Amino acid sequence: MRQQSPSSWAAISICIAALVHLALGFSVEFSVDEAHYALYAKHLAWSYFDHPPLVGWIQWPLVSLTSSEGIIRLIPELLWVLSTFLVYQVAVEIHHLLQGRNAGYLTTTLPSANLCGLMAVLTIVVAPLPHVLAIGLLPDTLLTPLSLGLMLMALRWTRRDHFSLADWIVTGLILGLAGLSKYTAAFTAFALLFVFLASPKKAWITKVGFWIAVVIALIVISPVLYWNWINDWISFKYQIAHGSGGAWAWRRVAAFVGIQIVSFGPLVLLGVYIFLKYCLHSQKLVLIALLSFFAIPFTIFAALSGGGSLPHWTTPAWFCLAPFAGIGLAKAWAMQHRIAIRILSVAQLLICLLGFGFVLAGGISTATIKSNPIADLYGWKLAGQKAAQLAQATKVNGIAVQNWTLGSRAAWYASPLPTFVLDQRQDQFDLWFGQLPAGASVLLINWSGMAFKPPTEGNSAFERCEPLDSLEIIRFGQVLSKFDYSLCRNWRDAGAAR
Repeated sequence: MRQQSPSSWAAISICIAALVHLALGFSVEFSVDEAHYALYAKHLAWSYFDHPPLVGWIQWPLVSLTSSEGIIRLIPELLWVLSTFLVYQVAVEIHHLLQGRNAGYLTTTLPSANLCGLMAVLTIVVAPLPHVLAIGLLPDTLLTPLSLGLMLMALRWTRRDHFSLADWIVTGLILGLAGLSKYTAAFTAFALLFVFLASPKKAWITKVGFWIAVVIALIVISPVLYWNWINDWISFKYQIAHGSGGAWAWRRVAAFVGIQIVSFGPLVLLGVYIFLKYCLHSQKLVLIALLSFFAIPFTIFAALSGGGSLPHWTTPAWFCLAPFAGIGLAKAWAMQHRIAIRILSVAQLLICLLGFGFVLAGGISTATIKSNPIADLYGWKLAGQKAAQLAQATKVNGIAVQNWTLGSRAAWYASPLPTFVLDQRQDQFDLWFGQLPAGASVLLINWSGMAFKPPTEGNSAFERCEPLDSLEIIRFGQVLSKFDYSLCRNWRDAGAAR
């Protein structure tokens, strides 16, 4: 075992994690976000209500061939492998930067570049949340390798005397693809700009290559701009409202930070602390600028968390922080400070394994623990099949749900039946299926994990809803959830403003 090189150990750990991801990917059904973005691939467009189109475009080849969750999830798995490889490469490049700029001080004290890369990969492999994005394709899964790619180009900018035209073209392409992945790619663009500004002696704004990169990036993201232009900029309006959330509160910020530490693990923080203590001695401005690939998005999301933001939004930022942590951990390892690294690595790995087992078991549902988020990953396929049978038997106009999160799974697993969302919030389903016409009859699906009263009262209502059937989802002897089906007749809310 000890004869293996650090790079070999990095490859082995990535492969083991990838095999675990594949096993889980074939074992659980689509989450709400996964189903939603898989529907993007079934409804190809220049862009979409809530996100840019790349998350749908990249899935289209497989979605057009199969509905197998495991096969479709090969895409996020490959992206995760690519991301961890780039973490390794960025760590090596930062190592070379430190050696080149600190030849008289750190060259002899820095551990090998390969050991730094291994430790950087380790911080990702033993972190719980990145495994979620390795199984399910989200916009953040796409943005992560692209952010690391921009970071790698930024490092080349700082280390090379000449940034070639090809380098500028690659930078523009990566930046454009990042914009096609998620709107928060703008934070990564700010970090890249910070790196340019941190090297005042190197001309960039007057370079033809720089403006070629800008033009290429704009051309790549032009489908998003065009689609929003003809749709009253609804994506930008939605994202501004979605990101800011509700009433701002400090307790939400504290909760967000705490969840971040648990989700990505204290090991990476330990590594960053050691890096800042022992490796940040010269070229501070350049290194701080590179650290902004983490600091800018994390700070913004932490601020937004006061009104409501989700833990996985910061994932690309943490991947960009991992190379610095890897160098710090390698430094501590070389200094024989290994106990803390081993303890934290084992502890975080055990948390990951417990999480995998928890998911496969279907979570826990008891009288004292009423909320079981893992139940959300089971039963939708059976529910969709039953909905399709009932819809055919009752000859309804389609399927109806009362929330878009229910609609994504219903539309995916009961495809190709049209799915109507009955709440008053505008969403992607309005663009795909339109509003439910007046007088229509639908099969209403209700799920115990997000139960609603039958919509038969008030201004937005059917004339009547009659219970048809129900379906219990059982896993390992425990009831995870229940689906109720009702025949709802004579919709009376056509034309109501949403």
